[in-house]
Amino acid sequence: MPSEQQSAATHCRLYLISPERIEHPTIFADDLRAALDGGDVAAFQLRLKDVSDDAITHAADTLRPVCQQRDVAFIMNDRPDLAVKLDCDGVHVGQEDMPYAEARRIVGPERQVGVTCKASRHLAMEAAEAGADYVAFGAFFPSGTKAVTTPAELDILEWWSGLMEVPCVAIGGITVENCRPVIAAGADFLAVAGGVWNHKDGPKAAVRAFSEIFSAHR
Repeated sequence: MPSEQQSAATHCRLYLISPERIEHPTIFADDLRAALDGGDVAAFQLRLKDVSDDAITHAADTLRPVCQQRDVAFIMNDRPDLAVKLDCDGVHVGQEDMPYAEARRIVGPERQVGVTCKASRHLAMEAAEAGADYVAFGAFFPSGTKAVTTPAELDILEWWSGLMEVPCVAIGGITVENCRPVIAAGADFLAVAGGVWNHKDGPKAAVRAFSEIFSAHR
């Protein structure tokens, strides 16, 4: 994902997150293709909850080629072991999953490692100093896909973008309708799930709309 340092003043990009359940990966692959063909997407994170490793493997093997054919990074959520086994481009770990150092040890130096930092400046500084490829702040809005335990304020993005070169991802209930203040505050990437998959005009239209907003902010 972020291979070059950037700022919101130049270019904010989309970081897609999967639904928590994908019953039929082959069918969902059509939605993913449509989304990725709608505009610029930096990464897609496979974030499946309460499913077997076999189900994650099947979904990854089906969806990873869709992303990699389009030069979109394929990120595994929570599981650095599966990120390696399934040849993902990186892994995203939460504070309750495992320490950054352990995730890095498992995936090695070449794959991306991103870290959830919620609304904590301290956790973000620790992750960045340890070598994380990006830090994720949120939730900025109520989320339909994840219970919001730690609301975040926009000033954490302003503080981070003015201080650090490590990219930051904003997450939590972000939609086409509410994303502009988050971009303006300094997010390098917007992590979006329901705001794309549940968009009234479909995922392709959602990504197209995000791309138009990003372009207007450059």
